[in-house]
Formats: sequence, C-alpha cells, structure tokens
Amino acid sequence: MNSSTLVLTLLILALFSYWLGIQRSLKVAGGVSRARLLVSLPRQFGLLTGFWCALPALIVLLLWNAFESQVVDSLLISSFSQDIQALPNSELGLYLNDIKILAENLSAGLSSEGTESEKQQAALYLLNIQNNSAWIRTALILVIAVASVAFVVSRFSMEFRARAELEKIVRWLLLASSGIAILTTLGIILSVLFESIQFFSAVPPWEFLFGTHWSPQTAMRTDQVAGSGAFGAVPLFAGTLLITFIAMLIAVPVGMMTAIYLSQYASAKIRSIAKPMLEILAGVPTVVYGFFAALTVAPFIRDMGSLLGLSVASESALAAGVVMGVMIIPFVSSLSDDAINAVPKALKEGSLGMGATQSETIKLVLLPAALPGIVGAILLAVSRAIGETMIVVMAAGMAANLTANPLDSVTTVTVQIVTLLTGDQEFDSPKTLAAFALGLMLFITTLALNVIALKVVRKYREQYD
Repeated sequence: MNSSTLVLTLLILALFSYWLGIQRSLKVAGGVSRARLLVSLPRQFGLLTGFWCALPALIVLLLWNAFESQVVDSLLISSFSQDIQALPNSELGLYLNDIKILAENLSAGLSSEGTESEKQQAALYLLNIQNNSAWIRTALILVIAVASVAFVVSRFSMEFRARAELEKIVRWLLLASSGIAILTTLGIILSVLFESIQFFSAVPPWEFLFGTHWSPQTAMRTDQVAGSGAFGAVPLFAGTLLITFIAMLIAVPVGMMTAIYLSQYASAKIRSIAKPMLEILAGVPTVVYGFFAALTVAPFIRDMGSLLGLSVASESALAAGVVMGVMIIPFVSSLSDDAINAVPKALKEGSLGMGATQSETIKLVLLPAALPGIVGAILLAVSRAIGETMIVVMAAGMAANLTANPLDSVTTVTVQIVTLLTGDQEFDSPKTLAAFALGLMLFITTLALNVIALKVVRKYREQYD
C-alpha cells in the first residue's frame, strides 16, 4: 500500500473512530438519555478518538518515509560485492541510480536485456526490499492506529475530561504548526546564508555589492573578464528597482483611486461587478501578462518611440514595468478597499456631522485611519513586483545594463537567479553560488521594507487607538 492510499485509509479509520468514540461514550453513560451526566459532550469523545487514531499513525508514517530511503540504500549497498562498495561516493551513487532505474523498469514490466546480471540481481533485491518495506509499514501503521483507539477508548468513564484532552492535542498541533513555520524560515535563511558565505569566500563582497559589471559565465580564456566572470550586482539591483518603480507608479495611484471609488462612491451594483472583475485579474497567470507585454505593449512603446524620434529597445524596462503595474493593481485596490471599509463608521459619520465634505473626510479621516492596511497593501505590491520573473524575462530581457533609462533593456535579480540555477549546475562554482548571494540580498531588502512599514504603521496608528 503506497503512502497516499495509506493516508486515505487512516482518514477513513479516523472517521470510523469518531463514530466509535461517540457510541462508546454513550454506552459508558448508560444511554442517550444519560449523556448529559458525562463531564464532556459525546462529540468531544468522538473527536478525541479520531485524533488518537490518526495522529500517532501519521507521525510514524512521516518518520518512516523520512528514513526509509537511507535504510533501503544501506541494505542494498551491503549486498554489493567488495569491489563495488569500495567505489568513490560519486561513482557509487551513479551505480545506485542505475539499479533504481532498472528496478523501476522491471516493476513496469519493461525488458532488461543487455544489462549486467549483477545489476539485475541487485534490482530484484531492491524490489524485494521495497515490497517488504511497504507491507511492514502498512501493518505497523494500522496496528498503531487500532492500538491508539483501543487505548483511549479504554480510559472513557463518567468523569473522563475528553474536552480537556482534546484541547491539549489541539494546542500541541498549533504549537507544532508554529514551530514548523519558524523552523522552515530558519532553514531557508541558513541554507541561503551558508551558500552565500561560500560565494563570498571566492568573490569579495565589495566586488559583488559595488561592482558595475555582471557576467557570471565562466570565461574561456584568461584574458576575458577576470578569467572567471564578473559578479558586480549593481546592474541587477538597478534594473530591479527601475522596473519596480515603474510598476508602483502605475499600481499605487490607480489601485488607491479604484479602492476609494469602490468603497465610497460606487453603488452596490457597480461594486458587485467591478470588485470581482478586479480580483479576477489577480488570478491571471504571469506568463499571460508576459505574452501581453512582449506581443502588444513592447511593440506599441517601440512604435510610439519611433514616431517621437526616440531610440527604444525591443525589450524595455518600461514595457515590463507597465504590464507589471497592471498586474499588481488588484493587490493594491482589493487590500486598500478592505482596509478603508474596516474603518469604524463612527469616524466617517462624525466627520460628516462636523461639516466636512466627503472628499475631506476621505483625505483627512478615512485614509489616515486605514493607513496600516494601505501600507501593508503597498508593501505586498512592492514584494510582488520585486519577485516577478516571467514578465521581466519576456518583456525586459536578460541584459544586465546599468541604466536609469526606462527605454533600455534591463534585467532583475530574480531573472538572474533562475538563469544561474537552470540546467545541470555544479554547486561549488561562483557562478551557481551567486544565485544564493542574490537571494540573500533580496531577503535583506524585503526585511528592510518590513521594518520601515512597521515603523510607519506604529507612528500613525497611535492617533486612532
């Protein structure tokens, strides 16, 4: 039984355990009429039984899946001859990979003619180990589920506090979820930081942070760019900021005015039509925006530039920024609209009652009161713009040019990260490790934006607490 089928089986057993827990609690109470004498409700007994059925078994299943491959590999390696076991780790890994592929072909019924007999025997042994592992795992999980249900049901009594036990489980689940989120964040930071340190051990940090030439490709001759590429990231940061700035010039004013109109001026009918249509824009795939930018917006900007006598690149920062701004409008408008509507009506009515006009009320009361939500919307929009890749690839190009001219071709940090990590790469070369250094810089930039936003929110929120 594979893992997905096993999980589905556990869910079915958990539902059955929920029903069993209710029936067992009613039996302990002496019937439905006496259920009120129990310390906890029957459904709380059922929920507790369902949790006890699923959680221990799922934990064991996760641990089994986490360590199964290592155990199977060690058993398989121990069956090899001494000559094969003495191979270097890289060659031994390739040999294991060949056996695993052969085992998959054998399980699928494909022919293995022309393969070494030793590999065939190893593949058959691997299939046998995997089959036994699947059966043992299935039996162990089912036994744990049934034993857990039997244990918790045996504790049921008139004074058993099922609600308190259930709340303990839920509290531990919430704590585990929080811990997973924190550990995931720490893992991301440490992994990026570790690889970045390796990169900075090969490339000086000042060259990366202040260099104005980006050419990470390995040189073919020693007289080319430093013989091993140039890693000045200033053009990448400049391109990212330029495209983000253009996108914000489009998204923030249009999104804010849209939010103000929908929340304060639009009728209920117009709002019911316009707001869902705006939110649909947020669900359009970025590759569609990229096609629109490359096939429509970029040629239009180039043709308009030719009419005005301007030199416009076929792929320009302006085209990417405009389309990205259109894509981000729903983020700004929807979140700002929600923030404005969340302002207490008493503030608006008090302003109007004092003789202020509707526009004055919006400008002097509603927008300052909704500032925390608006700042959050803009911050989310900036983060979305900084992290966008597909539109930039299709509309702005991949040339790392240090320029402030929006009509030129530029690239961004995220595009270069994708480029550096595309295909088969060696993770011990500065070219590949540069992607992690760029990711670390993006993380620091986003953290700085968050700190600034929190300070702005704290400063202006105090007026309305």
